[in-house]
Amino acid sequence: MEISENKIIGELVAEDYRTASVFKSYGIDFCCNGNRSIGQVCEANKIEQSDIISKLEGALQNSDNSTTDYKSWPLDLLADYIEKKHHRYAETKIPEIKSYLNKIVNVHGRQHPELVEIETLFLQSAGELSMHMKKEELILFPYIRKMVQAEQHNDKPVKPHFGTIENPVAMMKHDHDTEGDRFRKIAALSNQYTLPMGACNTYRVAFALLKEFEDDLHLHIHLENNILFPKAIDLEKSFQ
Repeated sequence: MEISENKIIGELVAEDYRTASVFKSYGIDFCCNGNRSIGQVCEANKIEQSDIISKLEGALQNSDNSTTDYKSWPLDLLADYIEKKHHRYAETKIPEIKSYLNKIVNVHGRQHPELVEIETLFLQSAGELSMHMKKEELILFPYIRKMVQAEQHNDKPVKPHFGTIENPVAMMKHDHDTEGDRFRKIAALSNQYTLPMGACNTYRVAFALLKEFEDDLHLHIHLENNILFPKAIDLEKSFQ
């Protein structure tokens, strides 16, 4: 794979997820803001293009064969995977993280007031993300599955009430941007999930779970923004 300054970062990660680790190391958002070129992110972040391109090429040479080629998956399979893997993960972890954050805010909030803001941001995220996932499960994903079935039967899907799939996709991407912003604030407030001196085990678990949740959310949003949504839009256009 040839990597140049004009390569779109979201497309690059979609082609090979091993490159995601490089963008993460530079703090570059490849999921919510994956529509930028390498040249653009380098200019915005004052990064030498040759340095990041060299690291990206090195990541592609990594012999790790465990990287899943999500881009080759059928759209209905990818939608099922996102729902069963990432939606269920979020639904399971949200109450657990809420509990740990509540405990450390009650015990350490006076000495570390940033914890109060972190908890507030996470509670906002938990509520809105839960509604967001239900919209996908009840509206967007079923239509994607109907389009796949129609294509398999050389038919056309019934026109949805939302007009074109680009309408709910735009709403979902807006939600993704909001969640990306929230977790950037959480990461900044926690100094990238760095524990203070003498942090108790509850504090450690809370930050570890937050970091894990953010990492899962990045992959979740990447799969939708950079693979599922563009391919679903292309599929709908093929029926016209």
